[in-house]
Amino acid sequence: MRFLLVDRILSLVPGERIEAERTIPHDEDYFRDHFPGFPVVPGVLLTESMGQTAAKCLDAQALPRGKAMLARILSASFRQWVRPGDVLRLRATIVANEDRFATAECDATVGTVAVAQAKLFFSFVPLADFAPDFRDRVLDEFLSGAAR
Repeated sequence: MRFLLVDRILSLVPGERIEAERTIPHDEDYFRDHFPGFPVVPGVLLTESMGQTAAKCLDAQALPRGKAMLARILSASFRQWVRPGDVLRLRATIVANEDRFATAECDATVGTVAVAQAKLFFSFVPLADFAPDFRDRVLDEFLSGAAR
Protein backbone atom coordinates (compact mmCIF):
# COMPACT_ATOMS: atom_id res chain seq x y z
CA MET A 1 0.00 0.00 0.00
CA ARG A 2 1.26 3.47 -0.85
CA PHE A 3 0.76 6.30 1.57
CA LEU A 4 0.52 9.13 -0.96
CA LEU A 5 -3.06 10.13 -0.27
CA VAL A 6 -3.39 13.30 -2.38
CA ASP A 7 -3.55 13.00 -6.18
CA ARG A 8 -3.60 16.65 -7.21
CA ILE A 9 -3.78 20.17 -5.87
CA LEU A 10 -6.64 22.23 -7.28
CA SER A 11 -5.89 25.59 -5.63
CA LEU A 12 -3.31 26.85 -3.19
CA VAL A 13 -2.45 30.01 -1.27
CA PRO A 14 0.79 28.99 0.49
CA GLY A 15 0.49 29.07 4.26
CA GLU A 16 -3.21 30.00 4.12
CA ARG A 17 -5.47 27.53 2.31
CA ILE A 18 -5.48 24.64 -0.12
CA GLU A 19 -7.94 22.49 -2.02
CA ALA A 20 -6.90 19.09 -3.33
CA GLU A 21 -8.40 15.88 -4.64
CA ARG A 22 -7.98 12.14 -4.41
CA THR A 23 -9.79 9.46 -6.35
CA ILE A 24 -10.12 6.38 -4.17
CA PRO A 25 -8.76 3.38 -6.10
CA HIS A 26 -10.89 0.22 -6.18
CA ASP A 27 -7.85 -1.98 -5.52
CA GLU A 28 -6.60 -0.58 -2.18
CA ASP A 29 -5.36 -3.46 0.02
CA TYR A 30 -7.37 -2.39 3.06
CA PHE A 31 -10.70 -2.87 1.27
CA ARG A 32 -10.33 -6.67 1.64
CA ASP A 33 -10.67 -6.36 5.42
CA HIS A 34 -12.35 -2.97 5.97
CA PHE A 35 -15.00 -4.30 5.59
CA PRO A 36 -15.59 -7.56 3.66
CA GLY A 37 -18.67 -7.02 1.53
CA PHE A 38 -18.85 -3.33 2.44
CA PRO A 39 -15.52 -1.67 1.55
CA VAL A 40 -15.00 1.77 3.12
CA VAL A 41 -11.96 4.00 3.64
CA PRO A 42 -10.78 3.87 7.27
CA GLY A 43 -11.20 7.13 9.18
CA VAL A 44 -7.50 7.20 10.01
CA LEU A 45 -6.70 7.33 6.27
CA LEU A 46 -9.23 10.12 5.73
CA THR A 47 -7.49 12.02 8.52
CA GLU A 48 -4.08 11.32 6.96
CA SER A 49 -5.37 12.60 3.59
CA MET A 50 -6.47 15.84 5.23
CA GLY A 51 -3.12 16.03 7.05
CA GLN A 52 -1.12 15.55 3.85
CA THR A 53 -3.19 18.26 2.18
CA ALA A 54 -2.59 20.77 4.98
CA ALA A 55 1.12 19.89 5.08
CA LYS A 56 1.43 20.69 1.36
CA CYS A 57 -0.07 24.13 2.05
CA LEU A 58 2.52 24.76 4.77
CA ASP A 59 5.43 23.29 2.76
CA ALA A 60 4.57 25.52 -0.21
CA GLN A 61 5.88 28.46 1.81
CA ALA A 62 9.40 26.97 1.52
CA LEU A 63 10.43 28.39 4.90
CA PRO A 64 13.70 27.28 6.53
CA ARG A 65 11.81 25.69 9.47
CA GLY A 66 11.50 22.39 7.54
CA LYS A 67 8.76 20.03 6.40
CA ALA A 68 5.36 20.05 8.09
CA MET A 69 4.57 16.76 9.81
CA LEU A 70 1.28 15.84 11.46
CA ALA A 71 2.00 15.73 15.19
CA ARG A 72 -1.45 15.63 16.78
CA ILE A 73 -5.06 15.11 15.83
CA LEU A 74 -6.88 17.69 17.91
CA SER A 75 -10.28 16.48 16.75
CA ALA A 76 -11.72 14.41 13.95
CA SER A 77 -15.21 13.35 12.99
CA PHE A 78 -16.58 11.16 10.24
CA ARG A 79 -20.03 11.76 8.85
CA GLN A 80 -20.41 9.48 5.82
CA TRP A 81 -18.78 6.42 4.27
CA VAL A 82 -16.14 6.90 1.58
CA ARG A 83 -16.21 4.05 -0.93
CA PRO A 84 -14.00 2.76 -3.75
CA GLY A 85 -14.19 5.06 -6.78
CA ASP A 86 -15.29 8.12 -4.80
CA VAL A 87 -13.57 11.42 -5.59
CA LEU A 88 -12.53 12.95 -2.29
CA ARG A 89 -12.27 16.76 -2.20
CA LEU A 90 -9.88 17.86 0.54
CA ARG A 91 -9.68 21.38 1.97
CA ALA A 92 -7.47 22.88 4.65
CA THR A 93 -7.34 26.34 6.15
CA ILE A 94 -4.26 27.18 8.19
CA VAL A 95 -5.37 28.73 11.48
CA ALA A 96 -2.00 29.21 13.22
CA ASN A 97 1.32 29.34 11.40
CA GLU A 98 4.30 29.83 13.72
CA ASP A 99 8.00 28.97 13.45
CA ARG A 100 7.67 25.83 15.60
CA PHE A 101 4.10 24.68 14.93
CA ALA A 102 0.99 25.18 12.84
CA THR A 103 -2.67 24.21 13.09
CA ALA A 104 -5.21 23.59 10.37
CA GLU A 105 -8.94 23.12 10.07
CA CYS A 106 -9.68 20.54 7.39
CA ASP A 107 -12.67 18.97 5.73
CA ALA A 108 -13.36 16.31 3.14
CA THR A 109 -16.35 15.98 0.85
CA VAL A 110 -17.56 13.59 -1.83
CA GLY A 111 -19.64 15.60 -4.26
CA THR A 112 -21.67 17.90 -2.05
CA VAL A 113 -21.69 15.52 0.93
CA ALA A 114 -19.47 16.29 3.93
CA VAL A 115 -17.67 13.07 4.87
CA ALA A 116 -15.04 14.14 7.44
CA GLN A 117 -13.51 17.08 9.26
CA ALA A 118 -10.48 17.50 11.49
CA LYS A 119 -8.44 20.00 13.45
CA LEU A 120 -4.77 19.10 13.12
CA PHE A 121 -1.51 20.20 14.76
CA PHE A 122 1.81 20.17 12.88
CA SER A 123 5.44 20.38 13.90
CA PHE A 124 8.36 20.81 11.50
CA VAL A 125 11.21 18.44 10.71
CA PRO A 126 14.44 19.93 9.31
CA LEU A 127 14.90 19.12 5.62
CA ALA A 128 18.42 17.87 6.45
CA ASP A 129 16.74 14.90 8.18
CA PHE A 130 15.23 13.75 4.87
CA ALA A 131 16.94 11.93 2.02
CA PRO A 132 18.84 14.42 -0.17
CA ASP A 133 16.62 13.62 -3.18
CA PHE A 134 13.31 13.96 -1.26
CA ARG A 135 10.63 15.73 -3.33
CA ASP A 136 6.87 16.16 -3.00
CA ARG A 137 5.77 15.25 -6.53
CA VAL A 138 2.18 16.54 -6.13
CA LEU A 139 3.29 19.90 -4.73
CA ASP A 140 6.11 20.25 -7.29
CA GLU A 141 3.71 19.54 -10.18
CA PHE A 142 1.25 22.16 -8.97
CA LEU A 143 3.89 24.83 -8.35
CA SER A 144 5.58 24.27 -11.71
CA GLY A 145 2.21 24.56 -13.46
CA ALA A 146 1.25 27.63 -11.46
CA ALA A 147 4.54 29.30 -12.40
CA ARG A 148 3.71 29.23 -16.11
